[in-house]
Amino acid sequence: MALAAALVWMLNLRGEAPVSDVLPQATASAQTVERGQYLARVGNCMSCHTAKGGAPYAGGRGIQTPFGTVFTSNLTPDDETGLGRWSADHFWRAMHHGRSRDGRLLYPAFPYTEYTQVSREDADAIYAFLRSLPPVKQAAPAHALGFPYSSQGALAVWRAMFFTPGATPTPKPVSAEWARGEYLVRGLGHCAACHSPRNAWGATRGGNDLQGGLLPLQQWYAPALTSAAEAGVAHWKTEDVVALLRTGQAPAQQASVSGPMADVVFNSTQHLTDTDARAIAVYLQALPQQAAPAGEARPVVAPAETLHLGARVYEQQCAQCHGAQGQGSPGAFPALAGNRAVLLSEPDNLVQLVLHGGYAPATAGNPRPHGMPPFLHVLADAEVAAVLTYVRGSWGNGAAPVSAMDVYQRREARR
Repeated sequence: MALAAALVWMLNLRGEAPVSDVLPQATASAQTVERGQYLARVGNCMSCHTAKGGAPYAGGRGIQTPFGTVFTSNLTPDDETGLGRWSADHFWRAMHHGRSRDGRLLYPAFPYTEYTQVSREDADAIYAFLRSLPPVKQAAPAHALGFPYSSQGALAVWRAMFFTPGATPTPKPVSAEWARGEYLVRGLGHCAACHSPRNAWGATRGGNDLQGGLLPLQQWYAPALTSAAEAGVAHWKTEDVVALLRTGQAPAQQASVSGPMADVVFNSTQHLTDTDARAIAVYLQALPQQAAPAGEARPVVAPAETLHLGARVYEQQCAQCHGAQGQGSPGAFPALAGNRAVLLSEPDNLVQLVLHGGYAPATAGNPRPHGMPPFLHVLADAEVAAVLTYVRGSWGNGAAPVSAMDVYQRREARR
């Protein structure tokens, strides 16, 4: 037992160096602060560290996990409740090693598992930006986690099993542009936090594999970036990938973002420089792709009454925007015929869109996006299931039917 405890202790301290408590004596240059602000945008820091209606970066937002709720910390330079007494070393240690100023281990709801790949230079720039903010005195609520998840010992064991600080070894860079894209996707962008599957302990399976992941308490599925059948973009033109990142839409591909990804585009990727947006696109296009399933689509096997009900609901509620044949309206409403989002094996995203609606983000490149209204109080579960079954089985589509129980379970999971 003592040997196991010593091993866990050692693994939790690997790579750490002594930290200095000395605060910067001089104000960082305007250029450094501006660069740090940009990098904080790339990392989407404000989205999590701002409570609804609260001051930017002052923390207090509850992040729900399968293990309880973790509340985000105050990143403003307040001495008592924020980063006012944090040195650059403390901040680097939090980013790189997942350890707070007082030595406590941080919960991986803060994605230090990805941020550990961020360079010291970039971490220092973000630190300089955060210190330039107006201080806000606001203590974060205590985490609402049950035992044993609330204990530092359990967290230490988790880290010993699933976290190794430092950059993940990667293949030889294809180009400088590819390397920059990899750095942004794997590090600050922390794309794997959503787009990778997780095991029963909440750790990403196989590391940053980007093979798709379910956001369980939100009931949204972040599709695989390594699959031509899901969200792979290897076959797209680079400018179309850039357009999706910067505007939330890729008209040439009849594609748009919704759900949690719409928030990412709004708060983060629309602010990417042209150079960084292209670097990310180049990297994503170079990811090894799983081939789409071969063979022709097969007719959906569903009761005739279900298909009749689905057709009627579609005609009444959907056809005006998406077209009688699911052809959509370019630049406004996506086509449903042959749409990868429609054909995903699990219908989570479709159920959420029908029940709760959704809009592409309002961005500089697409300031007035079209959207979909919610039907939560309009359609019964059986009607939602029927119309989704009809859409997934019409116009050459061949995805599995959706049952009323599928809809019920996904609706209840968000309560």
